[in-house]
Amino acid sequence: MKRNLRCMYAIALLQGMVFYGPVATLYREAQGVSIAQITLIESLSLALCILLEVPWGILADRLGYKRTMIGCCFLYFLSKIVFWQADGFGGFLLERVMLSVVVAGMSGVDTSILYLSRGGQDSQQIFGWYNSLQTAGLLIAALTFSLFVGDNYALAGGLTVLSYGAAALCALGLTEVKAPAPFSPRLTLDILRQTLTNRRLLLFLLSAALLSEAHQTITTFLNQLQYARAGLPDWAIGVLYIVATVLGMAGIWSARLTRRTGTVGTAVLLYGGGVLACIALALTTAPLPSICAILTLRLCNTLCQPFLMELQNKQVTTPHRATALSVQAMIIDGVGVGTNLAFGALAEINLDWSFWLGGGICLAGLLLFMIWYKLRPRA
Repeated sequence: MKRNLRCMYAIALLQGMVFYGPVATLYREAQGVSIAQITLIESLSLALCILLEVPWGILADRLGYKRTMIGCCFLYFLSKIVFWQADGFGGFLLERVMLSVVVAGMSGVDTSILYLSRGGQDSQQIFGWYNSLQTAGLLIAALTFSLFVGDNYALAGGLTVLSYGAAALCALGLTEVKAPAPFSPRLTLDILRQTLTNRRLLLFLLSAALLSEAHQTITTFLNQLQYARAGLPDWAIGVLYIVATVLGMAGIWSARLTRRTGTVGTAVLLYGGGVLACIALALTTAPLPSICAILTLRLCNTLCQPFLMELQNKQVTTPHRATALSVQAMIIDGVGVGTNLAFGALAEINLDWSFWLGGGICLAGLLLFMIWYKLRPRA
């Protein structure tokens, strides 16, 4: 099964290479799509992802994870061709619809392949490498864009098509990790019921979602507003983007951290770091503390994701793993919809209030994690 890991690592690296990433918004605007249309497309895409999560999980369990991964990788490749050739609202909407199908299809399947390829052993380290290689691909693409591509948007789109085509070819090298499982609507409802009535699992999912969403919103959107009010020039913001991207590769040390600090110690350190970072952002507009806080939040989430992914996969006991993980992803995405709306509403009123919200939900995430851990089955 080492070949599976090599193939999945290669896919992660190649699909991280979105060469138009630094100018994704400008790219769309240059093709006649307004900001309002971009946000509308993104909202429709997220809603479609949530709707497709469970149906795709069922289909993945019936088809097998190898076939599902191959199909999603090739559809991903086709979506990048559509993006490259898109001209106007309709083309970019079609690309995002295709992307929603891919994201929902790969949800739970990629991690299941990684987890089952080693029988659950060393999974935190494996997840750490997988996430880090995705970030490495993003960094390579960002540096390539800055040094060689510049304002040639068509070249950026074409290079992305080539990268995703190579990733699709890598998927052909995968081997199946489990036999396709028969399924029925009743079994689907049973998994949904078991998830929604499993109080301990729900505590864990909410805990994981809160830290992840605080990180996503603050380090992707609100950080630029904080940098601007701190008086940082555009070139400095660009450098910090690269630094934050590099920190996204720190997940390879997640397993080592957990071995040293234990499960509770890791949670306290990483969730607690997120709380302190958000509070610092709420209390200051000075450049250095703002930079340190945002990079700290980035680092904490990067180290925490492989840790949480391993714990999540260990709680899946059904052979219909993809369906169970899809149901869980739907719950996490639902939390994200609510936190995004709350962050946006508060940021419109007062940016500091949104950072206080970030600190509050990171703290809530830690408390939920501790309750989840306390309720663990005793040997």
